[in-house]
Amino acid sequence: MKKSILILFTIMFITFTACRNDDNISEDIDDEEEVLEEEELDRTDYSDWTELTHSNDVDPDYATVFNQSEVLRFDIEISSSDWSSMQSDLSSLFNTGGSRPGMTTSFDDPMWVKCSFKFNGKEWYNVGIRYKGNSSLQSAYQSGNNKLSFKLDFDEFEDDYPALKNQRFYGFKQLNLNNNYDDASLMREKVGADLFRQFGLAASQTAFCVVYLDHGDGSQYYGVYTLVEEVDDTVIDTQFADGSGNLYKPDGDAASFASGTYDTDEMELKTNEETADYSDVRALYDAINSSSRTSDVEAWKASVEGVFDVDNFLKWLAANTVIQNWDTYGNMTHNYYLYNNPENSLLTWIPWDNNEAFQDGKQSGALSLAMSEVSSNWPLIKYLMDQDDYQAIYEGYLLQFVDEVFEPSVMIDTYADYYDMLKEYAYAEQSGYTYIYSDSYFDSAVSYLKSHVQSRNDAVNSYLDK
Repeated sequence: MKKSILILFTIMFITFTACRNDDNISEDIDDEEEVLEEEELDRTDYSDWTELTHSNDVDPDYATVFNQSEVLRFDIEISSSDWSSMQSDLSSLFNTGGSRPGMTTSFDDPMWVKCSFKFNGKEWYNVGIRYKGNSSLQSAYQSGNNKLSFKLDFDEFEDDYPALKNQRFYGFKQLNLNNNYDDASLMREKVGADLFRQFGLAASQTAFCVVYLDHGDGSQYYGVYTLVEEVDDTVIDTQFADGSGNLYKPDGDAASFASGTYDTDEMELKTNEETADYSDVRALYDAINSSSRTSDVEAWKASVEGVFDVDNFLKWLAANTVIQNWDTYGNMTHNYYLYNNPENSLLTWIPWDNNEAFQDGKQSGALSLAMSEVSSNWPLIKYLMDQDDYQAIYEGYLLQFVDEVFEPSVMIDTYADYYDMLKEYAYAEQSGYTYIYSDSYFDSAVSYLKSHVQSRNDAVNSYLDK
């Protein structure tokens, strides 16, 4: 009897051990298959990879990526299947998207696909690329214009391609290829950002470039683009002493900061997403709309200045109003960032997307220098400008901007230099891939910019002599 029981337990143990070995073998096989799959994905020849050009171990190379003395050339290849998916995705987004309150239209981000990105004889591999933009993207797409804006992320697909982990483009993770929407001069995006930085404001670096794209039918010239630095990638790290603060990209009616509009869903947090602390933007919302504005003005100003860099905002407001950048705060609830600067714990204004600047405006029109028409729907302007001392600071910045930065002789030379730089590439733009209807249309647009700077200087001097 004892012998039978012993035999039975022995058989059970052998069976259990065999099953466990089978499980372990199965797990080992799965692990090996996963490794093989990753190796299969990573069999591409990455021979162009160097530490200086592709790795995350170098500082951003601004001199190369944002070269100011020439027009860069980028060659992009996307598989025909991925290209087809991008078009289907775009069609789906615009068929289901809708308008938000606050005079802006918002859609989900378009899908990412892989591309080969080439520059100066080197290739960057399996780079993420997607369309970018909202109303301008929709308008261009629905009009049949193929010259659309793109966003690049050089390690978007690093999980699929482990050998490409932390791939960078001369130290940059993300970059934007803006299509100069509705801008026959091809200059407004670049000049706007450059002027803000020259005036001491944080703003993206920019450069001119041309894009050639092949999605299966050969390389197609897509025309002149503006290369724009990503704010949450390198702007806050290089233009602030400490880049660890909260960075928000407001979009929607909450971006107006008007009473009753606060909504964290419309305060997209671009950094520190895991902690998701919106107390700083909530504090600004509460402070600007506080009843103490009429009952105790000094207390109200102290409260606002305790959370918001008011001087910085007034400086931006002056420059933005002079150049007539109408597609932003005061007319539209988008196209700016707020950064909680750890140096002073104040929310700091960062302008974004300047392609509609240097014109009176197509919808509501650019704001007047006096801004007397601005209502309480835009409290950061209305309530600040209602205070005499803040208005005096704003007017001081108006004069400083036209005297030191937006000075006619300097700007006319700048426009002339850019004209010479871009002319060949502008004239080469092709129907279906351009916002330039003729060569003379480009020439006229540049001439308008030259007259615009003088007219705006005259307008500022006339306003200040009132």
